[in-house]
Amino acid sequence: MNVSREGGSVVGMTDPGRHMDARAMVRGAGLRVTNQRIQVLEDLAAHPHSTADAVHARVGAQLGSISKQAVYDVLWALGEAGLVRRIEPAGSPAIFETRTRDNHHHLVCRSCGVIADVDCATGEPPCMTPSDDHGFAVDEAEVIFWGLCPTCRG
Repeated sequence: MNVSREGGSVVGMTDPGRHMDARAMVRGAGLRVTNQRIQVLEDLAAHPHSTADAVHARVGAQLGSISKQAVYDVLWALGEAGLVRRIEPAGSPAIFETRTRDNHHHLVCRSCGVIADVDCATGEPPCMTPSDDHGFAVDEAEVIFWGLCPTCRG
């Protein structure tokens, strides 16, 4: 289970056993390779479930300077290329991760905001079937589970 706490002590790698070649991924997605794109992608791999502000702070410290708008632009481009996924928990800022194109969902703690990846328990995407699809060809379900993490449950 990958767990991350924005700015806290719990951080998980997207895939701890896999070395990410950010340059090859950006190039393979048909994007121009830039230092900003590489730094943002590597930062998200090391800090999954990060807000754009958190990415901006960390990448800015590494690069010396990068505008917040540049970070948003990079996140958008990486998202359009399928390298980054944007998740929008209700009442929270959007978070970003590099775990894409798989069948996973998220657990969010209502108290501290810690987020954990959770694989779908029912198999192939879309993982769930609506009671009435209204003629849609459903190919994905995005689920966010809410509750209290073990630390907050005390």
